[in-house]
Amino acid sequence: MVEARRERWDQRVEWPLTIAAGLFLGAYAWPILDPGLDSALVDLCLAVTWSTWFLFAVDYLTRLKLRIDRRQFVRRNILDLAVVVLPILRPLRLLRLVTAISVLNRHAGHSLRGRVAVYVAGSTSLVIFVAALAVIEAERGDPDANIATFGDALWWAMTTVTTVGYGDRFPVTTSGRFVAAGLMLAGIALIGIVTASLATWLIDRIRQVEEESEAATRRDVAALTSEVRALRDEIARLRPG
Repeated sequence: MVEARRERWDQRVEWPLTIAAGLFLGAYAWPILDPGLDSALVDLCLAVTWSTWFLFAVDYLTRLKLRIDRRQFVRRNILDLAVVVLPILRPLRLLRLVTAISVLNRHAGHSLRGRVAVYVAGSTSLVIFVAALAVIEAERGDPDANIATFGDALWWAMTTVTTVGYGDRFPVTTSGRFVAAGLMLAGIALIGIVTASLATWLIDRIRQVEEESEAATRRDVAALTSEVRALRDEIARLRPG
């Protein structure tokens, strides 16, 4: 019964929390991209971010309540707890948008390449954009910062997530370095996903070619067998007596 209630809760909040994460993205990004934003709008964005925090907190506490083994739930959902408790991890609430990417992924057809393309493109774009926002927020105001604009932050995020790392832009603050560490791990994970998916596709393709070749061979053998049988029948008819 508890398991059924938990599943119903997860189904009910899946899209509302995804929408909340989208609202959080807008409210989080606007003041960062427009430092001269009117104070009233800044307050509005702040209210939206706190409202989304409240929704995520309610979701976490409800899921905790619906679990039988709550200690195990806490251990397995440390990231969710950290997102709720630690303000520095606010951008991680946007991971909920991966739900939307997963939905798009289900509509990408049965093609493995299509599913991988949707997932990787969506996840990479989201990670780069969020990391750029987070690092410019962390670096802005530091006199030694060399990531001064969102363009700089976007360039840094792209070179970091692809593990290129030119070194022309880098964070100097502690918060910025935490963002960099997370982005590096995300980049490695995305490369691993692409590599594994590509390897799977190649193996499937080779297996498909082999199966097609075997099928063609069986058809040829069957055709030759039919011809030999027909020749035997013809020879038998031509024999005298």
